[in-house]
Amino acid sequence: MRCPWPAIRLARALRDGAQMVEIAADDPRAAGELASAATAVGARLDVVGEGVFRVAR
Repeated sequence: MRCPWPAIRLARALRDGAQMVEIAADDPRAAGELASAATAVGARLDVVGEGVFRVAR
């Protein structure tokens, strides 16, 4: 997905109670935006592959 959609979808999933979310994004800015969204709710961001991120509470 292109930014800012990954961060928006992550924030929505976390708001809805998700404990773990995996996101594929091809925009180089996605890592920073996802990290900010994860940090805002006390979650951890891990890079699990090229352009693949996992966020867990």
